[in-house]
Order: sequence, then structure tokens, then C-alpha cells
Amino acid sequence: MSRLFAFIAIILAIVIGIHYYLWARLVRDSHLPPPWRAIATFALVLLAAAMPIAMLLGRKLPTAGRAMAWPAFIWMGVMFLLLVALVGADVVRLVIWFARRTSGAPIDPSRRLATARLAATAALSLSGGLGAAALRAARGPIAVRRVDVSLARLPRVHDGLRVVQLSDIHVGSTIGGAFVEDVVRRANALGPDLVAITGDVVDGTVADLAEAVAPLGELRARHGVYFVTGNHEYFSGAEAWMNEIGRLGIRVLRNERVSIGTGVDAFDLAGVDDRSAERYGGMPHDEALARALGGHDPAREVVLLAHQPASFAGAARHGVGLQLSGHTHGGQMWPFGLIVRLSQPFLAGLHRQGASQIYVSRGTGYWGPPMRLGAPAEITELILRRA
Repeated sequence: MSRLFAFIAIILAIVIGIHYYLWARLVRDSHLPPPWRAIATFALVLLAAAMPIAMLLGRKLPTAGRAMAWPAFIWMGVMFLLLVALVGADVVRLVIWFARRTSGAPIDPSRRLATARLAATAALSLSGGLGAAALRAARGPIAVRRVDVSLARLPRVHDGLRVVQLSDIHVGSTIGGAFVEDVVRRANALGPDLVAITGDVVDGTVADLAEAVAPLGELRARHGVYFVTGNHEYFSGAEAWMNEIGRLGIRVLRNERVSIGTGVDAFDLAGVDDRSAERYGGMPHDEALARALGGHDPAREVVLLAHQPASFAGAARHGVGLQLSGHTHGGQMWPFGLIVRLSQPFLAGLHRQGASQIYVSRGTGYWGPPMRLGAPAEITELILRRA
């Protein structure tokens, strides 16, 4: 409980700090005249409060939370873009200030005010335009990304096997059943041999979201549909969700592996709980990999479902041929991917480390802001080839 309160306190401090910075650059430094100064200040206070209130309402009063989520999360995205634009403007202003100080040129207060107003106007215009484009990209049709993956130990009978990967759907306040139905329809149209769902399906409880998630039960694949948890399942009641997803006819892989095919014409499909499971009473990460992959026949190919790319180093040591992951959203909104790379070794796409490969999906839905900038959502169609 103390960890939860500490986390909430940190988030609130960050939100307050960002909005104070925005107020300082957009209102104080621009010397807005009355009554615009008071109006702008009140608007920023209201917007700062909207995000934590929407998140709390989403847990306690889902209907009210969904109504408030749209403006709150759209502002979250615009706020991030505005923050980036203003920080960029501050860097330019700092360089100009340093150059003038070095040259000994006098500081002109009127020029400083004009520069502050120009920076504020440019930042507002840029973040508004990019926010609109990002909103349209996130709510538009989801692209199918086709990727060929060569695996040395893949049996010949499975050459050309089609795996459809769905990841990070994030059903919740702004993503509902209609979105899930469309994803299922598009996935089934690809005629997959196997469907892999690599975590973060939900942002909410089974009681609130079971109906919206139910269309996943219509996914069809010759070798079945498989699911592993993401970190957001542990925020939303992982045990209940694993039971619910299993009830839909989807096989939940919990630190275990299954055979796809029989005899010498088979390969192993493994799945592990998310790395963060240990914090919420799940299996510890190291033990999970050992349990899922330990003792497998080294002559058989292994495909691993693991939500976070950070699991790849351990998977490679266990001889995994291919790991399928998500979690990063490809950064979702540039340049947030630069921050994601601090905790994850890969952001998106196919990568190789020795004899092992990893494919990281940019995600099928989105989290938080209903926006994507430079990181389009995807339904991934992986064609497995015998190398």
C-alpha cells in the first residue's frame, strides 16, 4: 500500500510540475493581460486536475470515467507535445541568450517579451496541429504489418505458417467493444494458423469490461489462440482476467510451453507471465523463464510469447528462436520512444541477437492519449519460414 501511495504522489508531483512549467511559459512570461491571464490560469488548473480525476473515476464510476476520459486523455497527449515544443524553444532561447551574453550585447526587455510570445504561439500552434494528426492516426484503420521470419529449426511442414500477433489493445475508457470487433474481423480475414496475444488487453476490471473483450472469443486459428499477461493485467486483476480470457476459449500460457504439431513435425510455443508479475503476487521473472523453457529439446524450435522486450536476454540464453513482444507501443508518440528505450532494449520491429530473434509490435490499440505520432498501430502477420 505504501508503494501505491508513493507512486500516486510521484505522478501528482510530475503533473503539477509540468502544468506549472506550462503556465510559466504560456501565461506568466507572455504577460497575458486581464482577464485572459485569469482564464488561462484557471483552464490549466482544470486540465491538470482532469487527468487524475478521470483515472480515479474510471475505477469507481466507469460511466462517468469514460465521459471524462476523452477530454482528459486528449489533453494528456497535447500536453506532452506542448511540453516538448516549449522545452525545444527554451533550448533555442538559451543558446541565443548565451551568445548575446558572450558578445556583450544589451538585453532588451521588449525583445524578450516578443520572443516569449512568439515561442508560446508557435508551441501552441505546433502541438495543436500535431495533436490533431495524432488523434486521426490513432482512430483510423489499423494497418496489417507483414513480416517474414526465418527460423533454422522450424520443421518443413510448418514453412509458411502464419502467426497473427495482437498486442496492447488496452480496452478501457476510450477503447470499447466495437474496436475489438473490428480487430477480430481483420485478424480472422488473414486466415491465421495461430494467434498470439502478447498482453495488455485491458485497463479495467472484468466486471466493467468483460462485454467489450468478449469478441476476442471469435478469433479463429488452426493451431489455436494463445495469450500471455502484460503489466496492465496486473493493474486490473490478473487472476480474474486469466479466468475470463480462458473462458472465451483462448489458451492462457502461464510460464509453460505447448507443442504445435506432433512428433518431429512440431515446434514449441512458450509463454511467460509479465516481468512485473512478481510485484503483484505473480511468479518471479527468472523462475518463470526457467519453468517455461528449461529442459526443452534443443533440436526443436521455440517461439516465446513475453510481453516486454526486456525478457529477450534471458530468452536468448534459453535458446529461443523467436520472441514475440509488445509493451513499447513503438513509443506511441514521438519523441516518447527515446524515454522507452531507457528501459527496453528494442522499440519496434524485428531484431536479432546471435541465433535468437525478437519481434516487437507497436501495439494494436493505444494507452492514455487516443493518439499516435510516428508509431502507427498494427495487426502483425508473421510468416514463419524454414531457414
